[in-house]
Amino acid sequence: MDGARRWGDLAAVLAGAVVATVVLGALDLPSAALFGGLLVGLARGLAGSSRLVLPRPGIMAAQATLGVSIGSLVDLDTLAALGADWLPVLLVVLGTLGLSLAAGLLLRLQPGISPVTGAFAMIAGGASGITAMARDLGADDRMVAVLQYLRVLLIVLLMPVAATAVYGASPGSGGAPADDGTPGWPVGLLFTAGCAVAGVLLARLLRVPVPALLGPLTVAAGLDLTSLSGGAEVPALLGSAAFVVIGLNVGLNFDRTSLRTIGRALPLALAVIAGVVLASAGLGLVLSAATGASRLDAYLATTPGGLYAVLATATDGGADATFVLAVQVLRLFVMLGAAPLIARVLRRRPST
Repeated sequence: MDGARRWGDLAAVLAGAVVATVVLGALDLPSAALFGGLLVGLARGLAGSSRLVLPRPGIMAAQATLGVSIGSLVDLDTLAALGADWLPVLLVVLGTLGLSLAAGLLLRLQPGISPVTGAFAMIAGGASGITAMARDLGADDRMVAVLQYLRVLLIVLLMPVAATAVYGASPGSGGAPADDGTPGWPVGLLFTAGCAVAGVLLARLLRVPVPALLGPLTVAAGLDLTSLSGGAEVPALLGSAAFVVIGLNVGLNFDRTSLRTIGRALPLALAVIAGVVLASAGLGLVLSAATGASRLDAYLATTPGGLYAVLATATDGGADATFVLAVQVLRLFVMLGAAPLIARVLRRRPST
C-alpha cells in the first residue's frame, strides 16, 4: 500500500471510529470511545485486503495519556478513607488478584489460549490499562479486550439491579456531585504532556516494562499524592481520543481465524466471568465483616470492573463513595503493577 493510500485509509478509519464513539456514547454504553475504535478496527481488519497498522508514536501517545488518566485517580484524601482498615482491604485486593489468576487458568482449558492471555483476560479491574499493555507483555490483546469488556458490560448491566435488590441501595438517595474545582483544559493538557514525556523517559531509564503506560501513570500518581498536580486531569476529549486509538489498535489486528478462536472461547469465558463476579461478591462479604463497612459499600468496592459505573451507583444509591473509590483505586494499581510480573512468570510455563 503506497503512502497516500495508507494515510487516506487511516483517516477514513479514524473518522469512522469517531462516528461510532458518538453513537455508542448516545446509547450510554460503557467505554464508548474504546468500543467505537474496537468495532471500526475490527470491521476494517476483517474486510480490508491489506493490513493497516497505526503509527507507533500514536499508540505510545495513547498509552501515555491513559497512564496519566489512571494515575490522576490517586488522591491522599481518598486513600485516607481506608484508615485502620488498610490491611484487610489489601488482603482482599490480593485475594482478588489470586481469584483472577485462578480464573485465567480455567480459561486455558480452551485450546489456543496462552497462560498470559488467560490471566490478562480475567484480571479483575483496570480493563483499559490491561488491554493497552497486553500485546507488549506477550498476551493476545484481541482476546483480552473482548473478554475484559464483556465482563465490564455484564457488570454495568447487572450491578445496579444487584445493588438495589440484594444490598438495599436506594437509587436517588445520594447527593449531587460537588464541583471538583479542577483547573481548565489548558492546564490539564500541559499536565498530561509533562507527565507523559517525563514518565516515558524515566521508565526507559529504569527499564520499566511498558514504559509508555506505566511511566506516565507513576509520575501522575506521584504528583497527585504530593498535591503538586493542582488537581489537573487529562482533558476529556484527549482521553477519549486515546481510548479510540487503543481500541483501533486492537481491532485492526483481528482476522477471521482470531475471531473464530474467540467465538469458540465465549461459552467457557462467560461461565468463568460469572464465577469471578460471584466470587468477588463473596470477597465483598469478607471485606464487610473485616472492616465494618456496610454490605453495599463492600459489594461495590469489590465489584470486578466498571469503575465509573460503580462510582455512579455508589453516589446515586447512598453508599460511601469515598471508601468504594479508595478500594477500587488500590486494586487498580495492584493489578496494573503486578501485570508485568505475572506475564514474566507465565511466559516461562508451557501453554496447553
